[in-house]
Amino acid sequence: MSFSLARGGSTTRANVYAGTSAPSAPGTQRTTRPIVTGTSVIGIKYAGGVMLAADTLASYGGMAKYKNAQRLVSVNPKTLIGGGGEYSDFQSLTDLLRANALQDSCTADSLYAEEDGAEECAREVWNYIRAVMYNRRNKMNPLWNDIVVAGFAQDKDGSTGEPFLGLVDKIGTAYGDDMIATGFGSYLALPILREKYRADLEEGEARALLEDCMRVLFYRDCRASNRIQIAKVTKEDGVLISEPYELDTSWDSASFVVPKGELEG
Repeated sequence: MSFSLARGGSTTRANVYAGTSAPSAPGTQRTTRPIVTGTSVIGIKYAGGVMLAADTLASYGGMAKYKNAQRLVSVNPKTLIGGGGEYSDFQSLTDLLRANALQDSCTADSLYAEEDGAEECAREVWNYIRAVMYNRRNKMNPLWNDIVVAGFAQDKDGSTGEPFLGLVDKIGTAYGDDMIATGFGSYLALPILREKYRADLEEGEARALLEDCMRVLFYRDCRASNRIQIAKVTKEDGVLISEPYELDTSWDSASFVVPKGELEG
């Protein structure tokens, strides 16, 4: 598009498309940054299974907009995922995993899941998510999420094996560990988990530890909320996700009360 200068300083556009067709529509658009986001997800193995925690706040930029965005989801009776980052991308990935689970159940030899064992184990779901994330990254259109996968691995004979906890980020980097935290939790919660973790933690101890971490995140992360969910996966009960509830908090700590920089008022 060229320009011509008219007398008096006004500017008019010269139509370079005269006698030709209009330019085509813009090319494929890509997500360049997340818009509605959730913050940290924390996971830990304990004596009876695996437990995850996340708050229910989804922020629109800097605005705490959606207070009931539940980010812990069961994708099949044996596997639980938690997601931080862009909430719509997390919903899209969840729909994809549930569609796969439905396909598995429809093509199974038995109508009863416990008899057939057709569901993917947690490790298989984790590997599938890794492939999806890496594929989207290579198309320069990633899903802007960090996904935590919890459940049980499957032994070679098809029986339920050891507890599994793994993470996949938006470029397909994947690893497993006894404790995992995403977002600000990797800076603020992971040191607490490393200090207090034991392999023989009871369920109540694991829950109290996760609540302590979520409380610290509420104090220190301006995108976090004290309204949280706790979820667990066990061999006996499968996936159980709590209803959202609020943590007890206190702002009486001296570091919250004493003026910073010795400023009065």
